[in-house]
Amino acid sequence: MRTGTIPRVLGTAAALAALLTTALAAPAVAERSTTPGRAPAEAAAPASFTHPGVLVSRPQLDFVRGRVQAGAQPWKSAYDQMMGSKYASLTRTAKPRAVVECGSYSNPNNGCTDEREDAIAAYTLSLAWYITQDSRYAQKAIQIMDAWSAVIKDHTNSNAPLQTGWAGSSWPRAAEIIKYTYSSWPGSGRFGTMLRDVYLPEVTNGSHSNGNWELSMTEAAIGIAVFLEDRAAYDKAVGKFRGRVPAYIYVTADGSLPKVAPGSGLDTRAKVINYWQGQSTFMDGLSQETCRDLTHTGYGLSAISHIAETSRIQGQDLYPEIADRLRHAMGLHAKHQLGTPVPSSLCGGSLKDSLGPITEVGFNALANRLGYAMTNTQTLTERQRPAGSNNLFVAWETLTHANNPA
Repeated sequence: MRTGTIPRVLGTAAALAALLTTALAAPAVAERSTTPGRAPAEAAAPASFTHPGVLVSRPQLDFVRGRVQAGAQPWKSAYDQMMGSKYASLTRTAKPRAVVECGSYSNPNNGCTDEREDAIAAYTLSLAWYITQDSRYAQKAIQIMDAWSAVIKDHTNSNAPLQTGWAGSSWPRAAEIIKYTYSSWPGSGRFGTMLRDVYLPEVTNGSHSNGNWELSMTEAAIGIAVFLEDRAAYDKAVGKFRGRVPAYIYVTADGSLPKVAPGSGLDTRAKVINYWQGQSTFMDGLSQETCRDLTHTGYGLSAISHIAETSRIQGQDLYPEIADRLRHAMGLHAKHQLGTPVPSSLCGGSLKDSLGPITEVGFNALANRLGYAMTNTQTLTERQRPAGSNNLFVAWETLTHANNPA
């Protein structure tokens, strides 16, 4: 089983020496680094966890059920879209395997698509159960989760961390709803063991690949921590989040260069610019992957929103800490996706692809709850409704989060 490498903690003298060496070698970057990778000084995990509490809460689910039952829009059309999808099928057969092997761009793809889509199906069916109160949907979700927890042992090949993060983000959402709103799930303990032994070790230590990797992995880690009620895992995930978000989204207050994630090794200006896809002009809301493409940027922004949403449900709202970065990032990318010409100073004047169905959660939190004006993000969000699934780890967010005040 893949456990990753546990970071060593430097002694005080060694730490000071390391900091001095780094500062002398590359002061501009060192000064803008985020705090070294330690657990937050104040515990982030709640004294008691709220359930269901991964991405969606019971009050949010109740709001959605009420809107759907009333035939109100956009929730009714979003619900119809979900129920018409392959993920809501009561005849679905799970396709578990002991080892899921995923290479770059899912080549090879030995169980990668099956695992991700079964996890999304379990979440979809759990939502269908709650909204309809038809036990057939809960039982099908349980059947899928039990099938995987009985079989899977590991993820392998180069995309294993990302694959684990994607599937591991969807599984806890489904498990939370079923365990805490359905009458009986005898296999919930074995499912928890699967999350602890197979998924958490693969995602808990993060990644120094493109930022969407670590953000998706951290989303999985925090969701798993909630389901397991593991306060140490939760605190570690929040620490990763606090280190990665400032290193993924730039704001002008950061200075001449973006911040770098703890342990990244990006200790020169040239390394930072290379990591930011060759972009050397920085502006509010620029993402580390903007000049790669908007789709991967969307993965990162989505995971940021999901983690913050889960933290809000659990009682320590992380949105205020990252609101300025996230609102600028959503606004910048939405503006250009809507057709505003891309200046030559941004990615050579050209952006690729689109964000995908990822703006509802962050927009609802920042605009509707916190009151930020987000005209471009609002326009894009409303234009994309009802937001469906990206078939990786995002699903039905118009249904669950559009104008949801809970």
